[in-house]
Amino acid sequence: MSLFGSSGYRGVVDRAFLETAFRLGLAAGKALSSVLLAQDTRTSSDAVKCSVAAGLMASGCSVFDAGVAPTPTLAYACRRFSAGVMVTASHNPPEYNGIKLWNTDGSAFDAQQRDSIERMLSDTLMATSPWQNISRIVPYPLAVQEHLESILKDFPGRLPLKVVVDCGCGAGSVITPYLLEKLGCHVVALNSHPSGFFPRGIEPTPGNLDELQRTVVALGADLGLAHDADADRLTVIDDKGQFLSGDKLMLLLGRELGVKRIVTTVDASMSIDEQRLEVIRTKVGDAFVSEELKNGGDFGGEPAGAWVFPSVSYCPDGIYSAACAVKIASKGKLSEQAGRIPSYPIRRGSTMGDRGSIDAAEQWLMELQPTSVSRIDGLRLAFDDAWLLVRPSGTEPKVRLTVEARTKERADALYEHVVRLISRESEREGFRR
Repeated sequence: MSLFGSSGYRGVVDRAFLETAFRLGLAAGKALSSVLLAQDTRTSSDAVKCSVAAGLMASGCSVFDAGVAPTPTLAYACRRFSAGVMVTASHNPPEYNGIKLWNTDGSAFDAQQRDSIERMLSDTLMATSPWQNISRIVPYPLAVQEHLESILKDFPGRLPLKVVVDCGCGAGSVITPYLLEKLGCHVVALNSHPSGFFPRGIEPTPGNLDELQRTVVALGADLGLAHDADADRLTVIDDKGQFLSGDKLMLLLGRELGVKRIVTTVDASMSIDEQRLEVIRTKVGDAFVSEELKNGGDFGGEPAGAWVFPSVSYCPDGIYSAACAVKIASKGKLSEQAGRIPSYPIRRGSTMGDRGSIDAAEQWLMELQPTSVSRIDGLRLAFDDAWLLVRPSGTEPKVRLTVEARTKERADALYEHVVRLISRESEREGFRR
């Protein structure tokens, strides 16, 4: 089984995890001359970082420590080194941690690079460097300041808005409130001390942002901003305390940047296709968006809140996104701007099944006479008034289903029909609901 997923190596932190972290550092260090390390605020991040650093130093690689910093900050600052190593499990629960490796352009290590490291990890006799070549850790306290200053260059004017920012006690706490103050904002900070104990659900989804929504309304703020633990994601609350959907935020960001070509995932809304944009779709996952942006494109992202700005780096940047969101809100109430973007009923859910269930149901799905079919990630069927996506879960024996349509009746009918088809084929394959 592969050690790495598209989001690096992740797991519950225990002895085995820390031993793997050391070996991963040792393997990566053999291919790199210098590495910039950073970590999120999790209570285990010091231990994991020290384990990775020990392996890197034992390989002879020069190691520089940026301390607590967001993932996009590490990805931006590592351009001065051979690579970056980020210790974070992003939006996973607090007992988890992870290790992700970054190239100097801010892109995550690709499959070939990850495979190379895994081959070295399989060598049980992997040796350390001779004692005289083992390196030491050198503090590198400049990463946050470098990232902050680079963002400020793109936003030279003052933006005197009232902004509530919820960093979830994650790594964004060390930069986002300070960036907003330098932009001229009146900042109200919630959960913005890097304690490592997360007071709300780590992922910045609607169900986890009640406090932020209430605070925006109570204070009459212009907007609210929320990060996950490593601040590669940003989600937004508008001036009425409403959660701004990722699809609408994507379009507002794209308009602010004046983009002509946008890269997004197969599960993004069809409202994006109705704009005067060239739209390129990828598999679900920000790593696939970043990879496609290397082929051209001004901006990309996925509705979960990961926004990629190639002019900065190929890493999703929740910090840069925060500055963009404030700039957009300075031009008019977010609720009104978002209200002018069409939105359609959408249903998401799952049923028992796997890739075989989807393949078996495909002939029946084709009887719906779609106008186009995509197999980039699962099976996506588009119609004149709707679309549906069925894709196997990567973590459990389930099929994920998304349906969007111009009317709720059409969305419900299409959703229920597809669930029946997938369930029927799953039961034939031996699954039980």
